[in-house]
Amino acid sequence: MKGLVPDHNTISNFRRDNPKAIKNVFRETVQMAKHFDLIGGKLLAGDSTKFRAQNSKKNNFNEKKIARHLSYIEEKLAQYQSDLDQADEDTEKQSELSAEIAKQKQRKVKYESLKEQLNKTGQEQISTSDPDSRQMIVRNNITEVAYNVQASVDAKNCIPIDYKVTCNNDSKAMGNMLQRAKCILGSNSFTALYDKGYHTGSEFGIAHQIGVDVLVAIPAIPRSSQSPDTAFNVENFYYDAKEDSYTCLQGHKLTSNGSWYRGNNYRFRQYKTRACKTCPVRFRCTSSRNGKIVQRSEYTPLLELNRTRVEREKAKYKRRQAIVEHPFGTIKRQWDYAYIMTKRGINRASADIGLIFTAYNLRRIFNLTDHKHLKQYLRMLWLRFLADLNMLGRTLRLWGPIHIFHQSKSLLPGCLPKIQAINLYLIEI
Repeated sequence: MKGLVPDHNTISNFRRDNPKAIKNVFRETVQMAKHFDLIGGKLLAGDSTKFRAQNSKKNNFNEKKIARHLSYIEEKLAQYQSDLDQADEDTEKQSELSAEIAKQKQRKVKYESLKEQLNKTGQEQISTSDPDSRQMIVRNNITEVAYNVQASVDAKNCIPIDYKVTCNNDSKAMGNMLQRAKCILGSNSFTALYDKGYHTGSEFGIAHQIGVDVLVAIPAIPRSSQSPDTAFNVENFYYDAKEDSYTCLQGHKLTSNGSWYRGNNYRFRQYKTRACKTCPVRFRCTSSRNGKIVQRSEYTPLLELNRTRVEREKAKYKRRQAIVEHPFGTIKRQWDYAYIMTKRGINRASADIGLIFTAYNLRRIFNLTDHKHLKQYLRMLWLRFLADLNMLGRTLRLWGPIHIFHQSKSLLPGCLPKIQAINLYLIEI
């Protein structure tokens, strides 16, 4: 190559024009890792990490922030108007105040337009530089305008087999990532490890439907959902699956009327007993006037199975962080890649992340594979490419240059210049 390297415009245009191709190249690195037996396919760890977007917090707005700006503008307009009324004879000051009033009115139009956009789209946030990015909690109470990148990492050599750039949190991400992992591995005979951010009933339902075992950390029970005395929490009650009833610590049986009630994306039943009214320890069990009411979700059996698995396989779950944080740590700490370099939406961001994950996989493969075998494999790929190219040339000769030209116009408009070049080449030979 004589030291030639692409400049930033070439790289930017390449990301812009080839998001699907970059994703396909990443998938080929996964296939290459499979070829060298670097992927076990038995244990996966999933997690997400935030990559900062090219959008400052000042250019991210929600309903409260817009209302705060509009309130400030109204106060300023009232103040300027009052000052203008008092500056009757000061022409210079009147001119300055009029300019400030016009400026604030222009800002008011901007924020009212953003407010209208929020109301029309139903979104909670708007980012003006990178429209798909969202303000998210990065750690503790620190927030950044970022993308949330989901990844599934194989445990054998900490090689990512899949990634997905999103602008949502983790609560609804596990099911889709498991479905994708099943397609990539061609099997559901693997166990997936996730942290407590993925502990959502509907996601356990998806995992159960596709037959994948998951170990998900169990989050702490919110204080609002606990009893005045934590010994009387629902998890300490006994549930009889045959009778579909709970038995509390005092031996009272809580039953359901058999009806399902609708919650947020799930159904549940309610269990209660009249014995609560006269129970001597009621004040320790509940603060409700109507007595203790237990809600059991349709996904509760799956949550209980997960709890059993986590308690039974603690050693396996402890490996989660070491597996999934390996690529994240390398990319963000060692390579100092902690932000998206583009700002034109989630497709561009996905191409950017795809390049870095492809580079990570290739580096892992080069480090873990015997170089002699790797060269043989790459030589085989090159010969296969030449064979496919030769087959394409034979097909084009059979079709003829004019026929190919018309086919390219109707079927492959984006490839027209390349097809015409191939036609000219074939005519010459």
